[in-house]
Amino acid sequence: MPPSLQTRLEGAVARLRLTRPAVHNAFDAGLIADLTAALAAIGADPGVRVLVLEAEGPSFSAGADLNWMRGMAAASEADNREDSLALARLMRTLDALPKPTIARVQGAAFGGGVGLVACCDIAIGVPEAKFGLTESKLGLLPAVISPYVIAAIGARQARRWFATAELFDAAEAHRIGLLHQVVAADQLDAAVQRQVDLLLKAGPVASASAKALVRSVGAHADGARHDADNAALIARLRVSPEGQEGLAAFLDKRKPAWIAE
Repeated sequence: MPPSLQTRLEGAVARLRLTRPAVHNAFDAGLIADLTAALAAIGADPGVRVLVLEAEGPSFSAGADLNWMRGMAAASEADNREDSLALARLMRTLDALPKPTIARVQGAAFGGGVGLVACCDIAIGVPEAKFGLTESKLGLLPAVISPYVIAAIGARQARRWFATAELFDAAEAHRIGLLHQVVAADQLDAAVQRQVDLLLKAGPVASASAKALVRSVGAHADGARHDADNAALIARLRVSPEGQEGLAAFLDKRKPAWIAE
């Protein structure tokens, strides 16, 4: 059986590619386990600064593999709970990855595929891409991916798309916040590379910590605590080696040390 996943390192950039095009890069237990393990390894690799998540073939990811779904339909509630927790670990690992992440969406994404897009920090797609949270057609709901999709598109939009299971195009995905940018297919790689280049020019700690800052701000209900935590964060960054180098480079009108000449 061919591998379901391919990891390629290009300097400080890791490219993680779903390689099940015959089944539209649909999830099964093996792909979920492989993807979770690969993400954990990338997250722990100090040499990696950016992750690009991409897919082979005409589809980004069709969500759940039909044969896998058939097996789960016959499984016990306890087995289904464990299976769902494995998918939840995958989404949580991608969402919390301590590196900036970019989804390169070259084709359709449904169900869990939409979850992968929503978990990435930046998502760029092509006009031909279609999207759908189609679980309600099966009497189900996108419960496992819901925290990430709601964070991406907002609660009001989620109510509609979760309930109706209707498909939407890339323009709508952009309008509601699932995609940051829509570009022609022949411009997709250039658009992704532009974001990679911008991320590599940013301070490594700062760019990696951006999502943790957003998460902590969103979790705060206590305004005073919020202010104190943010003040403590910027103080740590200012006196850190990276902060000191970045400020010195700006004042000296030179490139910081993390940008290769």
